[in-house]
Amino acid sequence: MYTEEFILNEVNSIREDIGHDKVNIYIEEIYFNENTNELWIITEDRPDKSAIIGKGGWVVGKLREKLGLESIHVESYGDFLNKKYKLDLSKKTILNLNSDSVGLKNLEKVIDDKISSIYSFNFENYLSENEFKKSYKHEAVVALSGGVDSSFSLILAKKLGFNPIAVTVDPGTIILPKQFKRNIKKICDELDISHEYLRTDYSEVINESFTGKVHPCGRCSKNTEELVREYAKSKEIPIIIFGDMLATGSQCINSQDDSLYRLNLPASLSTSKQEIKSLIEKYNLSTFKGFGCPLLYEVHRKFPHMKKFSIQRILRETRSGALEPGEALDLIWSFYKI
Repeated sequence: MYTEEFILNEVNSIREDIGHDKVNIYIEEIYFNENTNELWIITEDRPDKSAIIGKGGWVVGKLREKLGLESIHVESYGDFLNKKYKLDLSKKTILNLNSDSVGLKNLEKVIDDKISSIYSFNFENYLSENEFKKSYKHEAVVALSGGVDSSFSLILAKKLGFNPIAVTVDPGTIILPKQFKRNIKKICDELDISHEYLRTDYSEVINESFTGKVHPCGRCSKNTEELVREYAKSKEIPIIIFGDMLATGSQCINSQDDSLYRLNLPASLSTSKQEIKSLIEKYNLSTFKGFGCPLLYEVHRKFPHMKKFSIQRILRETRSGALEPGEALDLIWSFYKI
């Protein structure tokens, strides 16, 4: 229905109308989904992608309106090659475990299916169209914070048959505010998943953070992971799942000891923030602007030099492809509105 020549002509026509220069744009492939009225434009490289999107998204926005489409996705072919490579590594790593886990076998299938339809894979549509075998026993404990990444992980763990239990480490409202607890209750009720709070004292982490010498995130993450790990071992549950998006490919799952594995579920599927947000919208969870918890907000305010270490985290997610540069810029900019 849509050809490369047609799209190129329309893009340049819109660019001229809004005062942009006419450019040569190279398109690798066009994919149109009639059922969802969505168009994917796969460009040869990122500069071609930028030309089609235009400053502030004006060009692609006008194109979507002109063609009467639900949405247009513009991606570079190189980004998809990188994503496919990470997915291949994830599958190889999970296969090498030689596990009889129902959830991990289902995860292998999702990886295969995402590779086969990598341009247009949509988690919401995919999960609604596919039923997976479910484990009769609890195969995973999901660390649930109430944010989008951990909520996404819980949804996938449920749909992929891990029969998960959700746990939340609760050090108090300076790290886990009440609005996150409302999300936790909502998602667990919606998915019919058992949930438990792990009460703990993080006063040492908090006090160290307010010296201006220690960034709280590393210490907090380490303590949280240890508590979740001990909980899983006490229940003899073999997998702990986190919403970490950085440890992709061969590092998406690793052994904690002979009886326990740590699985970064979004990372195993080379998931982007946009993919996560699109699925989460269906569950009407509250979303929160900015980066981190109230403790981090206060640390940034009192000790501005600590923003550097938070920015490093954002840049790592951007390099991994989990965050788009524009999303990263918005998060970094939020630090300077404090």
